[in-house]
Amino acid sequence: MTITKHEQILQYIESLPIGEKISVRQIAKEMGVSEGTAYRAIKDAETKGYVSTIERVGTIRIEQKKKENIEKLTYAEVVNIVDGQVLGGKEGLHKTLNKFVIGAMKLEAMMRYTGAGNLLIVGNRTKAHELALEAGAGVLITGGFDTEEHVKRLADERQLPIISTSYDTFTVATMINRAIYDQLIKKEIVLVEDILTPFEKTAYLYVTDPIERWYELNRETKHSRFPVIDQQLKVQGIVTAKDIMGYERDVLIEKVMTKHPITVSGKTSVASASHMMVWEGIEVLPVVDEYNRLQGIISRQDVLKALQMVQRQPQVGETIDDIVTTQFLTETVDGFFRCNITPQMTNHLGTLSYGVFTTIVTEAATRALRLHKRGDLVVENITIYFIKPVQIDTVIDIKPKLLEIGRKFGKVDVEVFNEGTLVGKALMMCQLFERQ
Repeated sequence: MTITKHEQILQYIESLPIGEKISVRQIAKEMGVSEGTAYRAIKDAETKGYVSTIERVGTIRIEQKKKENIEKLTYAEVVNIVDGQVLGGKEGLHKTLNKFVIGAMKLEAMMRYTGAGNLLIVGNRTKAHELALEAGAGVLITGGFDTEEHVKRLADERQLPIISTSYDTFTVATMINRAIYDQLIKKEIVLVEDILTPFEKTAYLYVTDPIERWYELNRETKHSRFPVIDQQLKVQGIVTAKDIMGYERDVLIEKVMTKHPITVSGKTSVASASHMMVWEGIEVLPVVDEYNRLQGIISRQDVLKALQMVQRQPQVGETIDDIVTTQFLTETVDGFFRCNITPQMTNHLGTLSYGVFTTIVTEAATRALRLHKRGDLVVENITIYFIKPVQIDTVIDIKPKLLEIGRKFGKVDVEVFNEGTLVGKALMMCQLFERQ
């Protein structure tokens, strides 16, 4: 199986020891490629989480975090979050930290809370910098202050970063918390890679296989849809029972398969994959890497199970949708849903934002449909008329009305009232599908 120069560079970067510093020129020379090719590969490695690039320091190989540890950050990531400058201990930037300590107390008390693998966030208190490094912790100096040369030397010896940022302590803590919070939300999102049937367990056909091979796989697996790949494992098509009907068993699969099938990557969200499958009427989707090589498959049943599991999970991070739906009263009055307009739901003028209004009518319509039909749904189309502004700290009533509901789709009209006055309308079309 041939692999491209880009893939070779990525494999080389992945094989480097954690903490190793790399450069475009060094990679180009080592791998015998142009600097442009090396640069593109390094950027791709950064996206994949193999390396981190820091201004005035360079690019370093970092440990790729597993999904369950995503709420932990490396010192290198902290430097980028706070626009920091590394004063010493550059060799330790790849290390992962496990706790943040804000140094707003007496020195002895501060050290009681500071240990190995921590990050002490503190102002221009040189003794605190020194003691934190001796305890095995990195240091983030706020307010744009520097530190003494002997502290920088200690940071280099211990391979623990000492970072300076121009932001104050409160702003820095907020920025780091926001970064962790965003990652917690991402952690909750179920991706295709979390639920796929891996390549080793996937039944597939080669383009050079005869139809006879389809019958063999059908007997073994009791399935009727299989991805079709070439010798490089790249997906070339998909073949179903309908495709092979009427053909002799010695005809090659590539003659009857559906070419250029819809595929997804492992990083696609399960919600996006489900929309694709419902919209296109697909039962099985091949999962591919960036080079279109088969990584596995997902079925509609896998997707539905995952979506139902997600709905039962407690939420850790709070998205805009979570903020909006928590304002819905669980009981309805005369078929109305009631919702409080909180400050987070408004725009800079203090009135209900268009985006939040869309979320409100979508949530109300979805709840109305679920009262009449068990199962899951995907919004296909929504038309919104925003008539009058809605003030902050008021209550709105949302009245969804089912215009039509069938086995496969539903149509809902939604009216929104504020103190008895109509302030907005929406018409929503949904595709419905039964729970497996």
